[in-house]
Amino acid sequence: MNDATLTSWSKTLGVRVEERRLAGDRCGIYYDPLRLIIIDERLAGFQRRCTLCHELIHAKYHDSGCGTQYGVKCERRCRRETALALISPVDYGMAETVYEGNAWMMAVELGVTIQVLNDYRQLLYDSGVCVQ
Repeated sequence: MNDATLTSWSKTLGVRVEERRLAGDRCGIYYDPLRLIIIDERLAGFQRRCTLCHELIHAKYHDSGCGTQYGVKCERRCRRETALALISPVDYGMAETVYEGNAWMMAVELGVTIQVLNDYRQLLYDSGVCVQ
């Protein structure tokens, strides 16, 4: 999923995206009552893409926050769907072979964060496709 696709998706969902400096280590936030995503302006391109995809998935489900037990489930679902949206099985397989499982090099090749890569690997593990 590229930047143009994510921008189009945000318009389809009726979500406004703004870039600002966020406090602490937050990369992005979604606020459902305003249908607003804020992305930290300091992120590199690949980080921005991963964060925007993640927050758009929150918007898709109208998630209201991650501070509750329901929020924990929403966050888990969102991380799974983000990994599936940003990493194709074919590209993952090729990167795994070429870089012999080196997570950093695979993440660079796939244009995702280490977290998104690890979430994808966890999906493979959970589905029994691979063993960690």
